[in-house]
Amino acid sequence: MLEAARRVVRFCHGMTCETLEVDEMRFLAVVKSIEMIGEAATKVSEATQARLTEIDWKGVRRMRNRLIHGYDTVDPARVWDAVELDVPELMRLLESDLSECQP
Repeated sequence: MLEAARRVVRFCHGMTCETLEVDEMRFLAVVKSIEMIGEAATKVSEATQARLTEIDWKGVRRMRNRLIHGYDTVDPARVWDAVELDVPELMRLLESDLSECQP
């Protein structure tokens, strides 16, 4: 999840919603990376999900499902909201948890 989130941030560095929307390959790469975050979330143990209660696990999975099954009606503004708001916060939470697990 963390690597896919970092990829989203890297791909979108210096962009706006408008520039992302017209860059077809980058837009598709960002969408795919967000899908990967959601897919990875389905593999996170219940114990880890219970420990990381700040993460909206159902919301992450719903976003994945929406992008995969509604691929023909993806809203670039909603993707951009994820890029700007959701993904950085998810990264923060995951990085914080991983740093606490390190000796």
